[in-house]
Amino acid sequence: MTTYTNPILDADWSDPDVLRVGDDFYLTASSFGRVPGLPLLHSRDLVNWTLVGHALDRLEPAAEFRTPRHDCGVWAPSLRHHADRFWIFWGDPDQGIFQINAPAIRGPWSRPHLLKAGKGLIDPCPLWDEETGEAYLVHAWAKSRSGIKNRLTGHRMDPDGTELLDEGKVIVDGDRIPGWFTLEGPKLYRHDGWFWIFAPAGGVETGWQGAFRSRGFFGPYEERIVLEQKDTDVNGPHQGGWVRTRSGEDWFVHFQQRGAYGRVVHLQPMCWGTDGWPVLGADGAPVAVHRRPALPPQPPAAPATDDHFPGGRHGRQWQWTANPREGWSTQHSADGLRLTCVRSADAHDLRRLPNVLTQRLPGRPATVEVGLRLDSDEPGARAGLAVLGDAFGWIGLQRGPDGSVHLVHRFAEPVAERERDAGHPRPAPEGRARLRIEITPGARCRFLYDVGDGWTPSGPVFAATPWRWVGALLGLFALAPTGQGHAGAATFTHFTVTPS
Repeated sequence: MTTYTNPILDADWSDPDVLRVGDDFYLTASSFGRVPGLPLLHSRDLVNWTLVGHALDRLEPAAEFRTPRHDCGVWAPSLRHHADRFWIFWGDPDQGIFQINAPAIRGPWSRPHLLKAGKGLIDPCPLWDEETGEAYLVHAWAKSRSGIKNRLTGHRMDPDGTELLDEGKVIVDGDRIPGWFTLEGPKLYRHDGWFWIFAPAGGVETGWQGAFRSRGFFGPYEERIVLEQKDTDVNGPHQGGWVRTRSGEDWFVHFQQRGAYGRVVHLQPMCWGTDGWPVLGADGAPVAVHRRPALPPQPPAAPATDDHFPGGRHGRQWQWTANPREGWSTQHSADGLRLTCVRSADAHDLRRLPNVLTQRLPGRPATVEVGLRLDSDEPGARAGLAVLGDAFGWIGLQRGPDGSVHLVHRFAEPVAERERDAGHPRPAPEGRARLRIEITPGARCRFLYDVGDGWTPSGPVFAATPWRWVGALLGLFALAPTGQGHAGAATFTHFTVTPS
């Protein structure tokens, strides 16, 4: 194929940043409160990407993330390569700016280092100036924590990335630019004798991509809108990173907010105009189809979704909804994911549970299937397949007080504190079921089950919803009511996501 079609990553890879080292391209994205965090993607052509790992094993401080904090944690990371090391900087809006680094993309990654403590410090990006040997950092502000927004603050930084060398200065004040609001997500570069900041404004639903330039890091900066929706159907195209291929082609990776699907990733051509400013997309409008980058052809690839759980191990695409604890899953000699029925007082609300294993909702219509066997004799023990967001729905198996197992289907609205039935319980005499979710346009989800006599729909269609910043998730879980002793387990097999 000589062209590609946007989005290149049709799922919630939020706030992407991109980097080239040699002939390899790498991408990271926000992971918020999910663990492991900071996904690491690899490509050789900027179109086909695979997930090769995560840079963050646990969220810190660990005690803060023992329970889900879905919209907190890792916000808008920046990925850089300097002094033969990979570096990632990110902001936790409740803690401050963190930094980790590694000799190779697959690690080992250092423990998080808190570079600047404070509330509302987000979207940091470093720059090592190869001409002068100096290092800098720019970051934005979250009004929800700091009372400040629409400003970018700059610092000098120790070149070893361990400390900032000044108190910081506002280098771009969006309140002074007519019509600009919610300026955030800066990415810092040097090009053609200028300091460049690529930064979005206008909010995730309707915003635009700006570019700023100055001869000195601390300003003053000129600004220009370089990418906006115009007459396309790509709302709010912004927040991402610029990358240059070895042959000198320029490209820009950014996101588009798509409701329950989260922030999907687009690739835009980029060049430098005769006036020295960047030109993104088709004269500042996002492209839907475009010539591929002039790079060696690669086989089609995408981050994995399917999983047969060999040896009880789950693939890289899965993340817990909080820092995991010992014993939530068990490795064994056969295939299948064996999840412990974790005892919890919050079994009535999946949004509050740390032991839900999740992956991203696909951005295109698809059918999700998994096999389930409930290996628990505990009354009230349950396990299932969920669509998890500000509202949630799930279908699965539950052990009744009389020892029988039933197929159950439940949901909760965003304002509800407890789940309720979405369909009538049905006997599952062998304690087994196949579970299915058919995802149609608009993230509308139809739940189905098979307990041995064919596929049967259950309940009304459920419209998936995002959290505030995070798209909806697919989830697997096993639970039991509070009590004493081990409550058994559930085994999931043959998880597949098939495009419809």
